[in-house]
Amino acid sequence: MAKCEICGKGVTFGIKVSHSHRRSNRAWKANVRTVKALVNGTPKTVTVCYRCLRSGKVVRAI
Repeated sequence: MAKCEICGKGVTFGIKVSHSHRRSNRAWKANVRTVKALVNGTPKTVTVCYRCLRSGKVVRAI
């Protein structure tokens, strides 16, 4: 599955519990996007989570 190339955030697995307490497996997926960013001064396509985009860890290529 998709994984952030900056911080490594990916899919987390756990258990969904209903109101009647029936349990089933589920996955929480990271909010990732493929963007063109500057990596070592050259534009490159990278998969990045929105937290890294908002915090400025990634410089987008124009």
